[in-house]
Amino acid sequence: MTVTDVHKDPDALTMAIVVELDATVERAWQLWSDPRQLERWWGPPGYPATFGEHDLTVGSRVGYFMTSPEGERHHGWWEVLAVDPPRRLELADGFADDEGRPDDDLPVGRMVVTLEERGGRTEMVITSHFPTLEAMEQLMAMGQEEGMVQAIGQIEGILAEAGSAS
Repeated sequence: MTVTDVHKDPDALTMAIVVELDATVERAWQLWSDPRQLERWWGPPGYPATFGEHDLTVGSRVGYFMTSPEGERHHGWWEVLAVDPPRRLELADGFADDEGRPDDDLPVGRMVVTLEERGGRTEMVITSHFPTLEAMEQLMAMGQEEGMVQAIGQIEGILAEAGSAS
């Protein structure tokens, strides 16, 4: 497993997932910048993701859905708030209805991804910022931590494939 730490801080309204990757920062960035690679790991096992919109420029929108084993689609969206390839990505992160419109009944958070070289490997930190303690508790109850850890666990296989650095 590539996840080395999960730190939840209810006072700061954050959850940080620290991941060690056997890859360069540039290669690790491709896991986010290439929608076809992102599709292979963003959803937890059994819930593959499909990205229809994917543009990592400030102000743009990313739209996706995850498909359950029963065929149900769970939609989400990101708004790109800041990007500094290949080191940092900041996104507003929310749920969507079946048409891809934001679901106002569920909280919108902020996700910050940082990539730093550490001794020939890359440390990726994904920090989720929650708007309120209630929102944090709601998303934890919905399985956000477990789902993200399981999804990230699929990255090792992508990086290990021959020719994946292209």
